[in-house]
Parts: sequence; structure tokens; C-alpha cells
Amino acid sequence: MRAVLCAETDQFVERKMAKLHRSGNSQETALREGGVIGGMLNDLWRTIQILNIDISTEEERARVFDVRDPAYPILARTMAARWENLKVTVAALEHRLRTIVTTTPEMTTEAA
Repeated sequence: MRAVLCAETDQFVERKMAKLHRSGNSQETALREGGVIGGMLNDLWRTIQILNIDISTEEERARVFDVRDPAYPILARTMAARWENLKVTVAALEHRLRTIVTTTPEMTTEAA
């Protein structure tokens, strides 16, 4: 139940929320999930490439390339940490996508 304001009476009225139904079977759901994950992976890889460029640019600007050097730029450190986190996320999504591909017959034939 959800309370909504009635525009005509200016009073709150209790209404049942509509339930959303997804059509399709588990194979269609897996295909849809695989497509979403594939798009996410493309975006993440593009972000990783941009971070690589930004880290290199910051290192060149500061002329410090050794992360152990105390003069290493804080911005480059921060971006490198973000880069590492994204790599972990990409690995997890790739693992999930492999699982979907191996357990969904239609995706297996499309991937081949």
C-alpha cells in the first residue's frame, strides 16, 4: 500500500502499488543480463584507458614516474587506485559473463 495525494480532494488516499511483471524465461533473462554486462564492460574498459592516459599525463607533468617516490603526484595515486578498483570490477563482470555464456545454450552458439 502507498499513500498518494488526491488532486481533487487534497487528501491522502491509500493505493495498491502496481506489480511489474517481466515476460520471458530464464534464458531470455540471461541473454538480457549478458547484454547489459557486455555494455558495462565496454564502458569500464574505456574508462580504464582514459585513466591510463590521465595517469601518464600527470606523471609527465610532475616529472615523477616512481610511485614509491614521495614526490609522486597525489592525483596520479588516486587515479591509480581507481584504476585498480575498476580492474577488479572488470574481472568480476567478465567472470559473471563467462558463467552466463557457459550456462545459456543460445549464448554459447552465438559466442562461437
